Amino acid sequence: MTISNLRRIALAGAASTIALLGAGAADASAFYLQEQSVVAAGRAFSGEAADQGAQSLWWNPAAIAGNEKSTAYLGFSAIMPKGKVRNVGTIIARPGQAPAPVGGNQVSVDPLNKGYLPSGAVGWKINDQWSVGLALTAPYSFATNYENNSWARYTADKTKLTTIDLQPTIAFAPSPLIGIGVGLNIERSKASLSNSLPNLSPLLPDGHQTLRGKGWDFGWSAGVQIHPSEIIDLGFSYKSSVKHKLKGSITTAGLLGPLGGQNGRIEDITASFRTPWQAMASARIHVSDQLTLNGQVVRAGWKKFDAIRLGAPVNAALDQNYKNSWSVAGGVDYAVTPQWTMRGGVQWDQTPTQDGSRDARVPDASRINFALGTSYAITESITLDAAANYVDFKNASIDRLGGFYVGTPAQTIIRPDGRLTGAHAIVLAVGGRMSF
Repeated sequence: MTISNLRRIALAGAASTIALLGAGAADASAFYLQEQSVVAAGRAFSGEAADQGAQSLWWNPAAIAGNEKSTAYLGFSAIMPKGKVRNVGTIIARPGQAPAPVGGNQVSVDPLNKGYLPSGAVGWKINDQWSVGLALTAPYSFATNYENNSWARYTADKTKLTTIDLQPTIAFAPSPLIGIGVGLNIERSKASLSNSLPNLSPLLPDGHQTLRGKGWDFGWSAGVQIHPSEIIDLGFSYKSSVKHKLKGSITTAGLLGPLGGQNGRIEDITASFRTPWQAMASARIHVSDQLTLNGQVVRAGWKKFDAIRLGAPVNAALDQNYKNSWSVAGGVDYAVTPQWTMRGGVQWDQTPTQDGSRDARVPDASRINFALGTSYAITESITLDAAANYVDFKNASIDRLGGFYVGTPAQTIIRPDGRLTGAHAIVLAVGGRMSF
């Protein structure tokens, strides 16, 4: 087999590192961050598709339809995850050698980095029927950092993904009973990730690979709100899947012996994948002038994230085996005084990852989110918001089979057997809203 063919096949195995794009256990399933509104965080994201104002534009572009005034929102969230990724019995099988323990640090503590997430939106009222808006969010962003000698090093060591979403929106209210909105989602994504590569002898130090890429991509959002009475607000919305295509480079170093021909840098490699669609249904019931009950159900089309497709010279599809998932939330808003509102809620969020297909880049699990929040109107037009969330993750297996140099005499197999344990996150958010 030629060196060029060996390099191509080896990259197809090693480039599974790009699967990080499905990684991250923050506070929503897989790599989705839902902290796009402080008010929403305070009630566990339980009524957003039915709420009105610029702060709900991400969930429903109809949120600014028929608003009495123009509105603006600005918020900031600090996401602080904790947890351990433990090795149980991971095995590496090198060619011509008996399977052996992978070695390295057996417990990685807090591999998910803290995150700081800004968000903002504005909705301009043109007249009683028409409004336009703009939302700026970062829905798919995270960073992980495993030690260089972690047992998970062949899957991941350092990862950073940032996605910025700009959503221009137009909304129309044909009557006070209904609002309709559509939005264009313009997304800028940038990724940097790396992992170790095994040499043929366990006595040799590991090699290393780093992939970087970025790109612009597009999707859309549409929604409707129905206000059949002063008591009930209903909202239904849909956000499309976005097909991302990142263009960048792969740098390989530290491979020795027969593998040394793979060292070097390949430019203009592409990787494509799809984020999930989301279908949302929400209701807000105004029981009294003080008490509002909120409920929301989200179906996320994670099956769209079926594979990561790598362009030349790799030309491979890396299966992800994600499943569609559900999120269900309930919450309350209570006006203690005309200026001061308290809120709270609980959300159950199902992971789209599956046992047998979960790796250390995706230490994800189903979780329950407990939320408290408050708002205070300092003037008739300016309101300050704050929220706190505690997210509790189930334990989950790390067990996705991995391979390097597959189909060559150097084929090396990694059989992960690990566990995500004690995972939780605290999310603190502050922000403000203004009408004008």
